[in-house]
Amino acid sequence: MRVNFKPSLDFSLGWEGGYANHPNDPGGHTYRGVTLTTLRRYEPGATVADLKRLSPAMIERIYRDGYWDKAGCDTLAPGVDGAVFDYAVNSGPSAARKSLMAVIGGPHHETVKALCKRRLSIYQTFKHWKTFGKGWTRRVTAGEALWVSWALAASMDAPHVESGLADESAKAGKTAKAQGNGGVATAVSGGGTGGGGKVLVDQGDALAGWLVAGGAVALIAVAALLLWRAHINRSRERAYAFEARRIAEGTA
Repeated sequence: MRVNFKPSLDFSLGWEGGYANHPNDPGGHTYRGVTLTTLRRYEPGATVADLKRLSPAMIERIYRDGYWDKAGCDTLAPGVDGAVFDYAVNSGPSAARKSLMAVIGGPHHETVKALCKRRLSIYQTFKHWKTFGKGWTRRVTAGEALWVSWALAASMDAPHVESGLADESAKAGKTAKAQGNGGVATAVSGGGTGGGGKVLVDQGDALAGWLVAGGAVALIAVAALLLWRAHINRSRERAYAFEARRIAEGTA
């Protein structure tokens, strides 16, 4: 929805720092999430100095034209629009739309959850996950809770939105506990056929197929992935609880 561009931009910019040129970031020179390569599409010949003094108006133009519009966010339902936009900012509009098409269906808040789950699952396959994985996890889980709140608010009043978010927090906490127990059991027992494997497969991770196929050789990786998924769901639990409190306090 068009009206969600500004709050979506505010969320994404909240996770983008000032100037950076991290050696493990393929984007290279970056300011407020805008790479020098991207800026040069708007200002041919722009320098790093030009990048560092980008105006708020130019930043907004780039994000609207290069990500919001190209990902077709004006045509998407509340919540889905924000989730697709932030995904596009990180990975490009084409990747965001491709993932959306892979998961879309059912209530809009379920589409948001499925898209965020797929996004993190794909990110875990990136070679620079070890460097940026924790930050991506915090960003995507915080966003998921926010965007689900937008999706719920489109069809229900604040008390029901709060209740829905609290329920999501409780479910994430329960899943995290099961995954944590499964990961420990897999590591300790050598990966019997108990609950650990079922939890992994149920999560639908991009990595799940080859881990399961690897048999005994992959047991340590299975345990590690279960424990990491537990970490992700604990992050989701906290994010949903935070959004529920904001709704309750009237600060959302």
